[in-house]
Amino acid sequence: MQFCDECGSIMHSTDGEMVCSSCGATQSKDEEMAEEFVSTEAQTEGDVIESSPEADFEGKPTADDVTCDECGHGEAWYTIKQTASADEPPTRFFKCKECGHRWREYS
Repeated sequence: MQFCDECGSIMHSTDGEMVCSSCGATQSKDEEMAEEFVSTEAQTEGDVIESSPEADFEGKPTADDVTCDECGHGEAWYTIKQTASADEPPTRFFKCKECGHRWREYS
């Protein structure tokens, strides 16, 4: 793994040189490390974290043990993400099925 000298972010290989994922700076490949680079499988749609306000929750699991603070509706779609260290409980993110209000619940 090679890190950017400018900002410290992880770099990826493009056309024989290393390109920073954050700031776009380029560097030549560290030839000592070249044999240690490992490619991984492409990210699947299931691995994507829905973080934008436009993210579509429809089709996700439904919780009926919650109450929306905005409209009082008792059903919401939810997704679970590990937002802290692995020994901490995950966070549930909700979207009201009635009004679309979003909130999170820490266990």
